[in-house]
Formats: sequence, structure tokens, C-alpha cells
Amino acid sequence: MNKHQRRVAIEWGVILVIAVLASFLVRMYAVQTFFIPSKSMNPTLRVGDRILVNKLSVRFGTINPGDIIVFKKPPAEHCDDGTYTDLVKRVIGIPGQTITSKGNTVYVNGEPLKEPWTYFPTLNPQIKKITLSANQYFVMGDNRANSCDSRYWGPVPRSDIIGKAFFRIWPLSRIGFL
Repeated sequence: MNKHQRRVAIEWGVILVIAVLASFLVRMYAVQTFFIPSKSMNPTLRVGDRILVNKLSVRFGTINPGDIIVFKKPPAEHCDDGTYTDLVKRVIGIPGQTITSKGNTVYVNGEPLKEPWTYFPTLNPQIKKITLSANQYFVMGDNRANSCDSRYWGPVPRSDIIGKAFFRIWPLSRIGFL
């Protein structure tokens, strides 16, 4: 191998190492893909959908009612077979709010929750009155009758939130922002 070929090989090696390192850092700290394993977020997200999750929006931003988040499965969650370590749900309540329900209506601080997103309204079980403390979030699936969520295992601590879902990348027929 002559001097020129060695230099080209070293340059490509450095480029490859930088690309792999950059990819790892982006995935670790900025954006990650996730797979939707259950029907709990129908019709917004369907089984098999792939989403992009912005991790920086949680670290440096705010979490608002209506946001779709990915978070570590709570230890008290025993609704599935234990296959999944991360869950995807919609934020219904944020710190300082009181959440309850009556019939199929969710109430936040005594007012009916405004829900501009599409969801299945059947609400069973009901939400027992809970006031969220600092860094606690009440989450539910859009398919409420088929969602194991905060109604079963309580609020999600902010420290367990991985990021906000913002874009569906698969299937291609449903690609777009959430």
C-alpha cells in the first residue's frame, strides 16, 4: 500500500468512526426511534407504527397536556407480559393539577378536559381523584378501554420520561407529525 492509499484509508476510517460516534450521541441524547407494541394509543398510533422521540424537549423544555410521551415502564405496571420496558401514552395532567372522571368525561381542576385529539371516549375504570405533585404526570392511552395507564399504576415521575413523540416514520402511508 502506497502513501496515498494509506492516507485515503485513514481518512475513511476517521470519517467512519466520527459517523458512528455522532449517530450514537444523537440516539443517546437527542432523538430515538420507538416501536408501538399495543393498541393503547389507537387511533393516533397503531400497532407496528414507528415514531421519533425528541429527548431534548423533556430535558430542556416543558411537558404539556396533550403531549405524547415515551417513558420507562413503572414498577407497579403488571398489565402486559413484561416484554416491554418503555411505554407510550398521552399526558392528561401535569404537576399541580387535580384529575378525576365522571362517566366518560375526564376533569382537570374541576373542568372537563379539552381534548382536540382523536380518542375512544369509553373510560373504564374511572379516575380516582388525584392531585399531582411536583414532577408528576398523569398519562392515558387514546384507546382508553384498552389502555393500562395512570388509572392503574399512578402518575409517572418526570425522571422516568424519555422524550416526546413528534413524528411517525412508519408505515410510509401514515408518515407525518403527531
